[in-house]
Amino acid sequence: MTHGTSSDAYGRVAIGIHWLTAVLIIGLMASGILAENSTDETLKAAVLRLHAPMGIAILLLTLLRIAWWWRFDTRPGPLGTNPAWQEFLAKAVHLLLYVVMIGMAASGIGMFVLSGAGDILFAGAPGPLPDFATFAPRTPHGIGAKLMIALLAIHAGAALYHHFIRRDATLKRMWFAASK
Repeated sequence: MTHGTSSDAYGRVAIGIHWLTAVLIIGLMASGILAENSTDETLKAAVLRLHAPMGIAILLLTLLRIAWWWRFDTRPGPLGTNPAWQEFLAKAVHLLLYVVMIGMAASGIGMFVLSGAGDILFAGAPGPLPDFATFAPRTPHGIGAKLMIALLAIHAGAALYHHFIRRDATLKRMWFAASK
């Protein structure tokens, strides 16, 4: 196995970044929903102590992925079996995923900075957690969360469609066994 991408499969580094990011996004979404709906201040604080570092990790992995493909690696070309509109839609969804991930990180950092929650959660500053809804970055963060859910549903749905209906190599080439 090599670390780089071949003409028919992603390399181990790209695959590792992809799946680690996917697992973290699922955890981030679950923790975000739990924190938003929690009325228990202690539970909410504990969840946010996990949520924030996961968000930073996703931001760093996203930037690493962009740098990896920009500087060190390429993506395999299209399989050549999809209509042009599907190729366009796939590229658009991937681009939007990157934009939303970076936007979610920016709005999350903005909420923590403006609200003082970072000091309360991580530096032991006294006081209750702020009402995040009163800070401007909360609106784009909430919109981004809903958009992320929709984009992930499209992304995962397309992967499953290609794997089970089309029976092509779209999903297989983003798995470790396919990398060489």
